[in-house]
Amino acid sequence: MDNKTSLRLKAKNIRNNLDIKQISKNIVYNLTQSDIFKYSNNIMIFYPLEKEINLLGLLDFEDKNFYLPRMNGKNLECCPYKKGDNLVIKKYNIKEPTTECISCPKIDLIIIPALAIDKYGNRLGYGGGFYDRFLAHIYSTKIVPIPEELIFDSIPYEKFDIKFDYFVTEKKVCNIMNS
Repeated sequence: MDNKTSLRLKAKNIRNNLDIKQISKNIVYNLTQSDIFKYSNNIMIFYPLEKEINLLGLLDFEDKNFYLPRMNGKNLECCPYKKGDNLVIKKYNIKEPTTECISCPKIDLIIIPALAIDKYGNRLGYGGGFYDRFLAHIYSTKIVPIPEELIFDSIPYEKFDIKFDYFVTEKKVCNIMNS
């Protein structure tokens, strides 16, 4: 078993024993209090899988424009999304928007899912590379919402892995440069 695979299992086991509902509420609160969120108008979030951080409370901020990812083959597309818009269940049991994707998104903030992170901007995803391919062409602030327990000393990374700029936990918002 490679190091990333064993770390994914470890992270999932830890996550399964956390109160993700309460942690999600605290993360949403901390994020909305940050300047990063306050000064962002176009924000890409993700629709949570079971046991993932749930950011849907952000959709109550009607002065913001939100977007959800949609898979297209091995790539992600960016689609506008408002609370109540139609979603369909697709690959990996992920709910995706049915709205038309935007070709050249002007996103201020991208909130990226992760199983675990380190304080150096490395993220352990699910292994498909969807976000890394997407982020390679987008120049936006990148933040990962993550429970404190899933911040590891180091995450193995490849040259094509895209680093994030900030992380937000149930306790704080941190710039990786100052963590």
